[in-house]
Amino acid sequence: SWAALLAVLGFFSLAGCSGKQDPAAPPQSAGTQKLSIYQWSYYTPDSILEKFKAEYGCTLDYDNYTSNEELYAKLTADGGSGYDIVFPSGDYVSIMKDEGMLEKIDKSKLSNLGNIDPLILQRASYDPAMEYSVPYYFGAAGIVVNTARVPDFEQSWSIFARQDLKDKNTMKMTMLDDMREVLGVALVYLGHSVNTKDPDAIAAARDLVNNTWKPNLVKFDADTMGRGFAQGDFWVVQSYVEAVYAEITEEQKAYTAFFIPREGGPSYIDSMCILKGSKNLDLAHKFIDFIHRPEIYAEFIDYFGFPSAVNVPARELQTKTPHYTIEDLNNTELKEDLDEDLALYDQAWQAIRVGE
Repeated sequence: SWAALLAVLGFFSLAGCSGKQDPAAPPQSAGTQKLSIYQWSYYTPDSILEKFKAEYGCTLDYDNYTSNEELYAKLTADGGSGYDIVFPSGDYVSIMKDEGMLEKIDKSKLSNLGNIDPLILQRASYDPAMEYSVPYYFGAAGIVVNTARVPDFEQSWSIFARQDLKDKNTMKMTMLDDMREVLGVALVYLGHSVNTKDPDAIAAARDLVNNTWKPNLVKFDADTMGRGFAQGDFWVVQSYVEAVYAEITEEQKAYTAFFIPREGGPSYIDSMCILKGSKNLDLAHKFIDFIHRPEIYAEFIDYFGFPSAVNVPARELQTKTPHYTIEDLNNTELKEDLDEDLALYDQAWQAIRVGE
């Protein structure tokens, strides 16, 4: 389970390298290099972290966050807490770059950048030359449905308007606790861009969520929706596919469906960035390059059932059918940095969350 995985990762943050070392190498000491990573929940297999530790004779600190807002708030509150690598989405890469929070990427230290699909870099308008970021994954949240409990449904965001999935006071649906994701899908459903700066459109999206969707939800949740779905507490969840499929059993997969709704929705390119002031620049570059080795990247996408939209050679090494395809992302729209207009979204989100 993910609870077990996160417990293991917590152990990694305290443990030394457990992989095989060169017998001729000096024993590890208190001076062993340590790389501090701040990463989305459910996003890097422990097997890959172990391989990196073993190869480079280092230790890892590995902490998790559940939204870009949480990441940014922590980094701005305490100056980064000594983290070396973070994984913001493109809109927050833009914000953090403009605020001087990121180190420049030293491409001379990276041998695997040629594996990255040029089409992804075209989309990455926030940093197309990879000056401050290296794409990690291109994907989108969607909807996961328990088809045993909800056999008939449309592949549409309108599913959250279904009052028949609310049994008296018992709700069975959740949406993400993520401002840009929730308001983004409401905007798309109403025919607007996920990046609109039109106050009337944002107000309409706020009202759709507040008046039509929210009354049918258990809660907004970016942390426990996978476990809740696996336990049968939730039947319909807006989620990243990995958060649910990591929790359910093989038997449950037979009656679990994931889809990106027909209207499209927000998508993201999460990127690896090195924080300004990192004390482990060389090791941080080694980690970024390690991730984009084709065999390592294939292990990553196989583990989560992802399509290999970012790393081209890994597509030939992938052994498992992904839960959705690169083509499924064609109708999505990348979230962009909204600059001062982000305040309009903040106000709308606060109105949605008031009283909780």
